Amino acid sequence: MNTNGVSQIFGKFAKTKFPKFLQCFINKSYVKIFKIDMSLFKEEDPCKYPTLNALFIREKKEIEFHEDEDVLCSPCDGLITEYGEIENKKAYQIKGKSYSIDELIPENKLTNGFFVNIYLSPKDYHRYHVPIDMQILKATHIPGALYPVNLASLKKRDNLFCKNERVILRCKDKKDRIFYFVAVGALNVGSMVFNFDSKIKTNTNNAKITTFEYENLHLKKGEELGRFEMGSTILLFFGEEHFKYLNQKDEVETGEILGEIY
Repeated sequence: MNTNGVSQIFGKFAKTKFPKFLQCFINKSYVKIFKIDMSLFKEEDPCKYPTLNALFIREKKEIEFHEDEDVLCSPCDGLITEYGEIENKKAYQIKGKSYSIDELIPENKLTNGFFVNIYLSPKDYHRYHVPIDMQILKATHIPGALYPVNLASLKKRDNLFCKNERVILRCKDKKDRIFYFVAVGALNVGSMVFNFDSKIKTNTNNAKITTFEYENLHLKKGEELGRFEMGSTILLFFGEEHFKYLNQKDEVETGEILGEIY
């Protein structure tokens, strides 16, 4: 069975409501294995979540976003696996493993600029938020494989992000510059959900590229944008001389400063 089939089966398992005693055991085991601090979440008791998927998409009690309108915050919790300059439409999935942004984003308009990769592990908060006040112009769903995107996989498989299923948001900041927010699917990601459009369906048997265009879709920094129904990766791409990277940490939390637009 291919990785997409495995992921669909896992997605069904995660959404299944088992008898209460069994669900409690599954949820507590997950929390223990991944050492999740449940005190950070609105519902602290793992047994109160009716399915494993409900535990995956648990809500945080509190998230603070920097108020400066030029500051771009992390849209999610996760590990910065790579960041740096885009050069001749090339970025890195991890040191030594480059890929073509044109292949990742078929409509790419960026030749140079800056990129940031954030990996969400199974232990992380799985919801993602709006990193800066922005307008969404277009969402493109590209079906693909669902290979793992952890560090070991990034080191051994070339062009991994370009092979996996993904949803590309073409966005505009308040200074009318284009940037891209890319949510990449991975093994056991039941689905990627976007709150602003329920028509975006992922991890299905549909092999067609689907594009949705929007007029006047403006979102404020900190709003919940959507969620992974398991861990995966978010990629951010900015134009040349649009973005300054300020983060000094390997692991970031939702709302922490990544950089600023200028």
